[in-house]
Amino acid sequence: MRTSSVLIVVLLIITFPIWLGIAGGLIGLIFGLIGGAIGIVAGVFGAVIGVIGAMIGGIFKLLFGDWGFFHFSPFWVAVVVIILVLMVRSRRQAR
Repeated sequence: MRTSSVLIVVLLIITFPIWLGIAGGLIGLIFGLIGGAIGIVAGVFGAVIGVIGAMIGGIFKLLFGDWGFFHFSPFWVAVVVIILVLMVRSRRQAR
C-alpha cells in the first residue's frame, strides 16, 4: 500500500464516529420533521373535529339546556305545549 492509501484508511477509521454521528443526526432530523408534519396534520384534524363538536354541543345546549332565571328549556316547554294541545284535541273530539 502506498502512503496516501494508508493515510486515507487511517483518516476513515479515526473519523468514523464523526461520520456515524452525522448520519444519525441526519436520520433523526428527517424523522423528526416527518413526525412534526404528522403532528401538525393531526392537530388541525383535532381542531376541526373540536369545532364541529362545539357547534353540535351548542345546539344541544340551546335545545336542552337551562335558559334564564326560571331554568326552563325550550325543548321541554315545546313538549308540554304539544301534550296540552293533544289533550285539548282529544277532549273536543270526545264531545
